[in-house]
Amino acid sequence: MADLINLNAIREAQDRICGIAVRTPLVRLEHGKLRELGFSPHSGVEIYFKDESAQPIGSFKLRGAFNKVAQLSPAQLKRGVITYSSGNHAQGAAFAARALGSKAVIVMPEGAPKVKRDATAALGAEIVIVGNASTERKAKAEELAAKFGYAMVPPYDDEAIIAGQATCGIEILEQCPDADLVLSPVSGGGLLSGVATAIKLKCEADGCKAPHIWGCEPELAADAKESFDTRTLVEWPASKTVRTLADGLRTQSLGRRNFAHILHFVDGVVTVTEEEIRSALKVILAATDLVAEPSGAATLAAALFHGDQLPAAEKTVAIMSGGNLEPSLRAELEAEASLARV
Repeated sequence: MADLINLNAIREAQDRICGIAVRTPLVRLEHGKLRELGFSPHSGVEIYFKDESAQPIGSFKLRGAFNKVAQLSPAQLKRGVITYSSGNHAQGAAFAARALGSKAVIVMPEGAPKVKRDATAALGAEIVIVGNASTERKAKAEELAAKFGYAMVPPYDDEAIIAGQATCGIEILEQCPDADLVLSPVSGGGLLSGVATAIKLKCEADGCKAPHIWGCEPELAADAKESFDTRTLVEWPASKTVRTLADGLRTQSLGRRNFAHILHFVDGVVTVTEEEIRSALKVILAATDLVAEPSGAATLAAALFHGDQLPAAEKTVAIMSGGNLEPSLRAELEAEASLARV
């Protein structure tokens, strides 16, 4: 089993990313607005968003990417960095590289949302396009790294990445110390493994009860749930995972290190349907001032539609992992919401 990160590594990551990644807000979802939209939350149950769309790149990925790139040697930074990503980690690595004076090369799938591809290019990255399989873009990045000497900045399967994402969990405990349940999207497992590790280790160190930590993913890309339930790391074919609207959750398998942390610190994984993700997106647009991308709405979808599968909770924190929503999809969702109110 891979080594697990410790609380000291997370604290060091906090210091390292300070001034680059921001302390994102916790936003309460108002019951009155939920009722207006046809939802009846259980009495006393409160849902809060951990709004990672407030990061400079619009997603949590900056935490891990900067923590990793900031630890590279001057020689490595001079040669440049490379990663493979459908969009948000691409922006995180590109942002970190630019901040530290390094070149960034990003291998992206042809199906990556245009808004994410354009944002990555705007940060000065060189983009290499390959097919939609996550295995394909990883192989291409490794090939280019070997050829040109670029330093690899993995999107999730790396201790520095996990420690960086874990800083989100520390903030959740500080902002909502009495949370009963924390919901995180899961794809490759960087965010879920980091947040769960941080929360469980910090609560253990403080001698207090930890909230339950659950992962949320589309049922069309449910490799993480299958892996968690069987305690065996499985891989789904790209032909299956690309079916989901949640482009950031299409990874075919959890990372090996992430899986080890998830088995040790996570309490469960729940899946949501495509229609539930769309409904959650519309709720966020209609009931808050926030904008979520499909991957970031998976946690609210779980809270709204799968409460019977989740632990009972009076305060639930749903991590909204990113807000890089395609303008065309936003217009489509807002039109659907308007028709529903007529």
